[in-house]
Amino acid sequence: MQITADIFGQHDGQDVYRYTITNAAGNFIQVSALGATWTNFNVNNHPIIGHFDNLSDYEATATCLGKSIGRVAGRITKAKATIDGKEYHFDANENGNTLHGGPHGFANLVWHAEQSVREHDASVTFSRNIASSEDNFPGDLDARITYTFTDDNDVTINFSAASTATTLFNPTCHIYWNLTDGQKNLDDQLLQINSSRRLDLASDKVPTGKFTDLAGTGYDFSSARDVPSALADIKSQYNKDEIDDIYVVKGSATEPIAILSDKSSNRHVAIYSERNGLVVYTANLSDNSKPFNAVATEAQTLPDAINHDGFGDITLHPGDLKSYSIKYHYYEE
Repeated sequence: MQITADIFGQHDGQDVYRYTITNAAGNFIQVSALGATWTNFNVNNHPIIGHFDNLSDYEATATCLGKSIGRVAGRITKAKATIDGKEYHFDANENGNTLHGGPHGFANLVWHAEQSVREHDASVTFSRNIASSEDNFPGDLDARITYTFTDDNDVTINFSAASTATTLFNPTCHIYWNLTDGQKNLDDQLLQINSSRRLDLASDKVPTGKFTDLAGTGYDFSSARDVPSALADIKSQYNKDEIDDIYVVKGSATEPIAILSDKSSNRHVAIYSERNGLVVYTANLSDNSKPFNAVATEAQTLPDAINHDGFGDITLHPGDLKSYSIKYHYYEE
């Protein structure tokens, strides 16, 4: 295992480093200090995630491509929540709601990086102290985001944090996948999700608190199916042109919550998370007028959990350390 570093570009006059972790087979991942962003995953000379080659594209994109999302992934309804009996108001940045930690969330920060190399795996840990005054959440947050790559082609992202006051913590990585050669469309992209329900969403995409069964609908990925056929069913049944939905999953460190695969090759990626939600989102990363060419997966606790009973506990209390991991296992069969 080895790690190399290069200057990816500058952000606000500050050098931003990119780190390449390479395993014994020559496969590699790349991560960037701006947004603690996963910028590449290359196996057998094939990129399998959406990525840009220039830092300026990451600064300009509205897709959150590969970026770390926090303190809270997803939307917080009306940019407010009651924490320990006190109502807090956060920064609204989409339709009066707080999206992905607000305008000063993890994705917009330059992080400090440390490297660690071992015989069969290596990691880059991004760390940052985020003052309450910086992102308008209660409590000063000490946050760490560690990317680990192994000789077995496993990528694990660990998010951990401690806070000086009770706050919210529900981070994720906003990663986009296309396992097909050329990554031009999703015709051969298969998806399987271990889920039988999704959240019902209002017109502004915040959860209503209700659930919708998936059986018999275009949203049902309980068995692997190609994404274009699912989109065709969704268009026919719901007159919607995309997937931008929240699946309820049974979190597990040993059973994948989802598997992506490519029917024109033998590439697969299994996703493991111990939390109960998976956001799936179809996108075209280069041209919105063209067919979708990427599928985003965001493993997290169900969005807006602080405002809905039964969605999960995303509070972080002073004196506690919360830690979440997402693992992505690449394999061929």
